[in-house]
Amino acid sequence: MSLLEIRNIEKYYGNKSSLTKAIDDISFSVNKGEFLAIMGASGSGKTTLLNCISTIDRVTAGKISLGGTDLTALRGKQLSRFRRENLGFIFQDFNLLDTMTAYENIALALSIQKVKPSEIEKAVKLVAEQLDITDILKKYPYQMSGGQKQRVASARAIVTEPQLVLADEPTGALDSKAAKMLLERFCYLNRERQATIMMVTHDSFTASYAGRVLFIKDGKLFHEICRGDDSRKQFFDKIIDVVTLLGGDVSDAL
Repeated sequence: MSLLEIRNIEKYYGNKSSLTKAIDDISFSVNKGEFLAIMGASGSGKTTLLNCISTIDRVTAGKISLGGTDLTALRGKQLSRFRRENLGFIFQDFNLLDTMTAYENIALALSIQKVKPSEIEKAVKLVAEQLDITDILKKYPYQMSGGQKQRVASARAIVTEPQLVLADEPTGALDSKAAKMLLERFCYLNRERQATIMMVTHDSFTASYAGRVLFIKDGKLFHEICRGDDSRKQFFDKIIDVVTLLGGDVSDAL
């Protein structure tokens, strides 16, 4: 079942004298419960695409709909409310509040939605178990490792059970061990909670955890591959093949 529909979207920056086309007529859909990665070189338009889907930025043309709601038609309070209730965000730099414990950072997302305290406690405990962070719930961000911070940020993103989780280079600030642990947790959430995850990454290893990868080049959809029954290693090799086709250097994997 299709959850997210992207139809012929375009995004321009600048004015008539110097116009930059960041997204050039991109269309695709994402099914409910899918784990999708978007790859592309720096400046390819992948982050602009994520920003448009997350409603941080507006498309110049085209339509984006999530769960049947046309995001391009929402304005003001309507848009803020939709974003708060239907989207979860995971950023490269964690974006945790330093003056709050891990528990409070996660609970805040539910407090804003006026969820009852008893239900908040239940929801936070469950997501903490799923992301293996129960033992750090009382810690402040300065007392956590990068990997722990990112798992707390991930818990905050999914505790409200959003329709779509958007992750922007989620492993970018992590060492390889922490990145692997986080990605395994993403797979668990995708499998056990049917979380729909859309992740932008420049890293082939990170992308290989997804079920499908879209490649963006010069603002256009360049290629798409699905994992199917492949092992993660086989899928990784296929991703590297496309990266090479794209003209990327495999050592920096785009």
